[in-house]
This record gives sequence, C-alpha cells and structure tokens, in this order.
Amino acid sequence: MTLPNFEIFTSLETIAELNRGNYPRKNEILDFARTIKQLQPEQEIKEIAQFYIKNKLMPNDIHDAIHLAYASYYKIDYLFTWNCNHLANANKKQHIKIIQCQT
Repeated sequence: MTLPNFEIFTSLETIAELNRGNYPRKNEILDFARTIKQLQPEQEIKEIAQFYIKNKLMPNDIHDAIHLAYASYYKIDYLFTWNCNHLANANKKQHIKIIQCQT
C-alpha cells in the first residue's frame, strides 16, 4: 500500500498477532492487513530480536522484539503500534538508538 508520502509495510508476525486477538471487526482488519505489502521474514530478524531481549531493550516477549527487529532490519522510519509499554515508549527512545547502533 502506498500513501502520498509513505510506503506501508506489514509482516507475517503482525498478521499472526492480529489473528490471536479477539476484537470487533477482526475479519475486516485482517482482510485489510493482508492487502499491505509484507516484508520477508529473514533469519537475521530473529537474531536482532534476540539481541534486543538479551540487552533488555525488550522484555522476554519475542513478539514485541520481532516487530522492532523488522523495523531495524528493513530500516523502516516509522513503526505504527498501539504498544505504549514497549514500542511507543518515550523512555525507550534513547535505548533503542544505542542498541540499534550495535546491531
């Protein structure tokens, strides 16, 4: 999907997470998500996610770490998330920059 100034991507991890949830209009949301270009799941993404967990950037939740690892691996400028504890947490911003420089 392309917007005037942005390209939009998703991942199989995001689709899987959407499948696990129980929420209104789930089928519509999944149908829409499947229209978005999917980034390929490379082995390095799992390694980056494990690095983030090991360095305490992400808790021992591989799913949150994988989302950030996709963004890092593919050099995504913006990560759209509703996860304010781990991904959209302003207190994590500097930590993310430091850790990403090491990957």
